Amino acid sequence: MGHLIPAAGKGVEPGRDAERTSGLAPRLHERAFDILAAQIVSGALRPGERLLESRVAERFGISRAPARQALARLEQLGLVRRAEGHGFVVELPIGPVPDFTEQAPAADIHLAPESTWERIYKEVEHEVVTRSAFGSFRVVENHLAAAYGVSRTVAREALSRLHQRGVVRKDARQHWYAPALTPAYVAELFEMRAILEPAALRLAAPRLPPATLKALTDNLADAMAAPEAVDGARLSALEEELHISLLGHCGNATLMDALSSYQTLLVALTFLYDAAARAPGVEPFLAEHMDVAERLSAGRAEAAVEALKSHLDGSFARAMERLERVRQAPAPGPLPYLSPL
Repeated sequence: MGHLIPAAGKGVEPGRDAERTSGLAPRLHERAFDILAAQIVSGALRPGERLLESRVAERFGISRAPARQALARLEQLGLVRRAEGHGFVVELPIGPVPDFTEQAPAADIHLAPESTWERIYKEVEHEVVTRSAFGSFRVVENHLAAAYGVSRTVAREALSRLHQRGVVRKDARQHWYAPALTPAYVAELFEMRAILEPAALRLAAPRLPPATLKALTDNLADAMAAPEAVDGARLSALEEELHISLLGHCGNATLMDALSSYQTLLVALTFLYDAAARAPGVEPFLAEHMDVAERLSAGRAEAAVEALKSHLDGSFARAMERLERVRQAPAPGPLPYLSPL
């Protein structure tokens, strides 16, 4: 088997990526995707070579979360395919493909990892929420830092962000812990969402840019038209598009801060959708989101608020049923920074 990625070199040409994104530095997974896509199309990565998530992360000096996102996008474009138990296999492109050679230099490349909490946040979030379906855990800050090779300051900042999202809390002794997603706790989360989200939607409705509503309805329509192609990550993104991005137009930062701490279930959705087998067909919440979006587009704000309330009622029942199915599966393995409570 050939090498996965050329060995680390002196880095990406200054300004190259920034120019491609109109002055905004692209995220790590976007940069990794561009480089891998260019290497596949150019033949630097040959058909049949395997791309393991862990090796991609290691070679690029990034965490596994952005490596996973880059590989998922390559799969969507048909540049790689899943290999059971062995990551992904490079494929020859079928038909015309974009020219990626201008987006990534052909020289040896190494993406330097970020030195902040952002480097580890998504992966830690996923690992903690994954295990919250099975019980409560103490999160040991210094063990978290050691596990990811970061300072305790970085680990503490990541945990603080998880605290803002309601994923972790602090006990009476100021120790971090992740509460179990018990039926009682999930019910409390949905009760608070049922109070706060309609209020946020009322404020957001007159402030919504038309392009935001169009993008929301277009994305929902695409997902409903081809449900077999919609995976857990996409479903989670569609949830966040309504419940976080759209409601974020409410203009009340304090309200959104309060709301974010009760949206733990949104954080868990990718895991829940992937871990709990779904019945074939369109995911029920897509039509409910579309109902909200169409009422907003028609200028019927209060009708949209009522549709959102109805959606939250249905979401609670589905979340409980999905959590129960998840608990029937084997629990994920232990992690050095999580201690069962």
